Amino acid sequence: MDFVVDHLSWFLSLHIMAFTAWMAGTFYLPRLYVYHTQTTPGTAESERFKIMERKLLRQIMTPAMIVTVLVGGMMSSVPGLVDWNSGWWWTKVVCVLGLMGFHGACSKWRRLFAEDRNPHSEKYYRIANEVPTILMVIIVIMIMVRP
Repeated sequence: MDFVVDHLSWFLSLHIMAFTAWMAGTFYLPRLYVYHTQTTPGTAESERFKIMERKLLRQIMTPAMIVTVLVGGMMSSVPGLVDWNSGWWWTKVVCVLGLMGFHGACSKWRRLFAEDRNPHSEKYYRIANEVPTILMVIIVIMIMVRP
């Protein structure tokens, strides 16, 4: 605990960088799905999208999500840093859980594309692409403004 307190600025920096990387991937992956729906399964173009989606999810988004959650959890354990009775904190937690759920949905969609079994339309992914934006806006407001 003392180590976290003594190095809080470093942990906060790591948390912000990991969250930024996670969000960048979370914004981009559904956009790849939009484009992937426009391809014919089995074509070179479709196979290229499968590689891009897999690498983005596994090599960038998932590690960034794990670091975001672990470092955020460590920082929230610092006494006095979080008012556990405040509504802003629980709103942020719910939105982070929502982002994690969206991450899981993206993972499921990637598996379906990998198996050439995508059941959703281009419009579906265009709408889904808005979800992380809404959650991010709420999270940033909750942590910075603390209404």
